[in-house]
Amino acid sequence: MRDSDRARPAGRTAARDLFEQVRARYFRLPPAGRRLLHVVAFLAAMTSAAILGWSLFTTALVTIALLGFTALTLRFPRAGATVLVLAGWMLVLGFFMGLYGPRSPAPALLLVLGVAVAGIAHLIRWVPPWLTTLMALVPAAVAAFALFFIAPAAGPWAACGVAAAVLVHRFIAARRVRGLVSEHDQPVRIRVQEGGPQVQGHGGGSAPPPISVEEALGELDAMIGLDPVKEQVRSIAASIEASRLRREAGYATEPPMRHFVFVGPPGTGKTSVARTVAKIFYAFGLLETPYVVEAQRADLVGEFLGATAIKTNELIDRALGGVLFIDEAYSLINSGDGQPDRFGAEAVQTLLKRAEDDRDRLIVILAGYEKEMTSFLASNPGLSSRFATRVRFPGYTPDELVQITGLLQRRRGDRMAEDARPALLARFADVHRRGLVDELGNARFVRSLVEAAAQARDVRVVGAGGSPTTEDLVTTTGPDVAKAFDELTARYRGYQATPTLEEALADLDRMAGLEPVKQQVHAITAQLRVARMRQERGLPTPPQMRHFVFTGPPGTGKTTVARILGRIFAALGLLARPDVVEAQRADLVGQHLGATAIKTNELVDRALGGVLFIDEAYSLVNSGYAGGDAFGSEAVQTLLKRAEDDRDRLVIVLAGYEREMTSFLTTNPGLASRFNQRVRFPSYAPDELAEIAGLLAEGAGDRFDDEARQNLAEVFTWVCENGLIDGLGNGRFARSLFERAAMRRDVRLAALGGPASAAELTTITGADVRAAVDEISGR
Repeated sequence: MRDSDRARPAGRTAARDLFEQVRARYFRLPPAGRRLLHVVAFLAAMTSAAILGWSLFTTALVTIALLGFTALTLRFPRAGATVLVLAGWMLVLGFFMGLYGPRSPAPALLLVLGVAVAGIAHLIRWVPPWLTTLMALVPAAVAAFALFFIAPAAGPWAACGVAAAVLVHRFIAARRVRGLVSEHDQPVRIRVQEGGPQVQGHGGGSAPPPISVEEALGELDAMIGLDPVKEQVRSIAASIEASRLRREAGYATEPPMRHFVFVGPPGTGKTSVARTVAKIFYAFGLLETPYVVEAQRADLVGEFLGATAIKTNELIDRALGGVLFIDEAYSLINSGDGQPDRFGAEAVQTLLKRAEDDRDRLIVILAGYEKEMTSFLASNPGLSSRFATRVRFPGYTPDELVQITGLLQRRRGDRMAEDARPALLARFADVHRRGLVDELGNARFVRSLVEAAAQARDVRVVGAGGSPTTEDLVTTTGPDVAKAFDELTARYRGYQATPTLEEALADLDRMAGLEPVKQQVHAITAQLRVARMRQERGLPTPPQMRHFVFTGPPGTGKTTVARILGRIFAALGLLARPDVVEAQRADLVGQHLGATAIKTNELVDRALGGVLFIDEAYSLVNSGYAGGDAFGSEAVQTLLKRAEDDRDRLVIVLAGYEREMTSFLTTNPGLASRFNQRVRFPSYAPDELAEIAGLLAEGAGDRFDDEARQNLAEVFTWVCENGLIDGLGNGRFARSLFERAAMRRDVRLAALGGPASAAELTTITGADVRAAVDEISGR
């Protein structure tokens, strides 16, 4: 499961919310129950003291004091906090008693000062009294201590003066807070506790049924998985309850209404959780109904400017009093043609205005993929400020997918055979390991799987003939699940084609030459395997290299090694598929600024889940343009952003000549940091070129005779010694020479006019090789 980045109250907010929950549960007990709780606590303390040999008298006094303080704090939290401040003041008085002496009236005057300050602080409303007491007594103690060395008799009176000044300051601050609260204060109805009158439903029919907070949270807890989401929603409910308790205690609070952003892959329960959120706010009396109005772009955007605002307002009017849930909200900003989407922008502006104007009667939830939602929220400052609460939905784990399967089957009245469950878990684990669970759709895929497995079972039972038993008609077996699973996953590109790690490495080792490249790829594979094992055991795992630079002359197998690298990543479950999308400058750069980013993003989207191989990547920065290559720079910036944002779903390989690639990487600091793994491809040696030619012939069902092999060795040695092999293309030259020699053999046999033996048809002679060399060299 991906990391959920779960959001929760922190620090003082979390402690305050916890205290308010404890306090609420304490006062739900009847008075007799509270007294019994105190008696049990006292007896437990005395029993522990007797067992441990403590003084029973001292234990009794301490326990009574603590129980009294606890009861005071739970009933009057502000008074309890003030008592703690006074307890600290008593410790300070001990210090002053030693300083002034036991016969001095100064400690007694300071004692009276502390009690008086605490009493006055509780008369100043709208600000916390314990904080007022603390703010007055701390500088008073400092003043008394400072004057002791100058004028001891004036110390206590200076302390009184300082405390009085602080109290005046706090009184003025309280008046200012009261004025602000009076402007914004609105009553909050608590439906579950006050039992207010019911309101009409959305359709104008009967009133919604009463719902308690416990019932709403019970629905949430009954959902499978989604632990971080459940925790965040429970913290929201706790914040609402704490707000109510603070209001009852006399503190000024605004209605805790808010708008949400639900981000995560499809099929992870965003709509279901939105319904639960609606019920929670309804149960607290903050919404008039527990209903959710679901919408998409087509429900907000009209056919012409002006109609969009009308359509959006009508949709919001229909959702007033409840929750408006907009799925794939980023589709409101459609920039696919490179032009601003005025219709979508009009819908967003209307939505923002109503979200602010009707914030006391409406909750808006925007949902969609995290990356797209992040870009959407950044497109308008009002979106990020009004939709500040983000709830992240993780993909389901294999165990959770199996649990969802069982739940959906029980709802259908079906059951799963015992042999099917382990097989299904293994398949879900494979999907999760390869990162395909989100693309398949999480719970939506499970629903399709349950229906397809039931259909496969029905076909099997009916095809068997005879009279099936009731058990046969409702039991899904392992073969039924396997058939349904294979049918559903067959549509996903590359799912069935993923090789094993051993097959990918064997293909690498069979390549001619490239020994340093093979060693480096084996080392990369070992690092990835160890990182995966560490992750499976819950150990810290450093970020692994995902993007590479392949440098070397043409024809040295860079594209082939990129394909093998994609298969290695797919076999380890780090990529969804082993596919490689090959590209050059023309595939990334558009005809005008703005179009380049769109074109590059479309290319990256096409490569997601696999490898993007960009050959001659340095051509993206064309230094021949006066003033710089703005188009290429736009492509590089877009590529860098996607390389970081999609690092878990994509491997990018930049390839080209060593010197040019080195210069290219220095043009942008982000290139060198994100593409820090360089694989150098050496030119082929003569014997390696001969081996490549032999492998090509073997793959085509041909062979070279002894004279032909000797001629090949002489040709490859000559071009390597004269430094021509890189210009000829290394392995491409070997392929070209084989193909031309095979063609010369076919021409030679066809000229004979008679039948040829199988050996003659598959053998390339020295004469064929010499004729091919003459043809390539233009002789």
